Amino acid sequence: MARLQLDQLSKRYGEFYAARDVTLDVADGEFLVLLGPSGCGKTTTLRMIAGFVEPTAGTVRLGGVDVTRLPAWKRNTGLVFQNYALFPHLTVAQNVAFGLEMRKVPQSEAKRRVAEVLDLVRLGHLGDRLPRQLSGGQQQRVALARALVFRPDVLLLDEPLSNLDAKLRQEVRVEIRKLQQSLRLTTVMVTHDQEEALTMADRLVVMNEGAVRQVGTQRDLYERPADRFVAGFVGRSSFLSGMLETPERFRSRGGIAVACRAAGTGPATLSLRPERVVVSPAPPAGVENAFPGEVEFVSYLGGLIDVHVRLSPDDLVIAQIANRESGFVPGVGDKVHVGWSAGSASVFLESGESAGADEVQPAEAAD
Repeated sequence: MARLQLDQLSKRYGEFYAARDVTLDVADGEFLVLLGPSGCGKTTTLRMIAGFVEPTAGTVRLGGVDVTRLPAWKRNTGLVFQNYALFPHLTVAQNVAFGLEMRKVPQSEAKRRVAEVLDLVRLGHLGDRLPRQLSGGQQQRVALARALVFRPDVLLLDEPLSNLDAKLRQEVRVEIRKLQQSLRLTTVMVTHDQEEALTMADRLVVMNEGAVRQVGTQRDLYERPADRFVAGFVGRSSFLSGMLETPERFRSRGGIAVACRAAGTGPATLSLRPERVVVSPAPPAGVENAFPGEVEFVSYLGGLIDVHVRLSPDDLVIAQIANRESGFVPGVGDKVHVGWSAGSASVFLESGESAGADEVQPAEAAD
């Protein structure tokens, strides 16, 4: 276990920056997730930490030691690849022991460590099997065991669950998180799956176009997104374009005057979380904003139902309502009313920065 520090870490290919000025401080035992779309720089950052990509600028410190120019095999990091990278001709135990052999660990010690780590990932009874005889989840745990067997200072996970089906992915991510917590192992994981990130992380790092857009807890990023990109990538939002006429009034492109709590004035975008929007047959009471509209689309999600409501030719909001036996569920074409409180929305000025008022306390989110 060790503290991991990145200071203005960059990787440039010609004029293109795959990662630019990435500065992060990962505490000893923390689980940090790099989250973002394909090509955002998260995997490049992970590979610079591991030593597989040489930075153009910046430093990597592990346990206070500058390892920026050290080759991968001299860094005490464990990396789990997206495709697991298991040797098909070696048994489970041999795959796990491979890194120890490269490090010249005595055979008796290596055997003990392999047995220990296979028990840790609940594969002690499968040491003699070949990878092709294992399920996807079991192969993933072999890859994890191989990364853990030499007791790394930091564990690096490169989209480790992307090859699993949805149900198995949910189970394995809980297993990984419990294992990380029990070992108190400093961990950095890359993913583009926001549900995965929200479930597993102590803190999230949202990246786009090679740069860090925001760092914080799940609640920080969901309740107080730094810009429109974060608001759209972490969770779901409806966006209304328009003008922040005063700190208390936003006027949409479709002419709707929305009460809000912001700072500044100018061209802006209003962001609204679906679960904060009330849908009812009559104007909802107790909220500053209430507007008539027409249901354009309804999506049944099991426990939740998405309702898309058109307020004007330019304005559409999405409401997410609980699927209750006696609840109101409109159909396509129905005339309804929607409403939300002034403090429920985030407002971003055209510069991309949040125009949220400092004194506003966002409502509690459902984690």
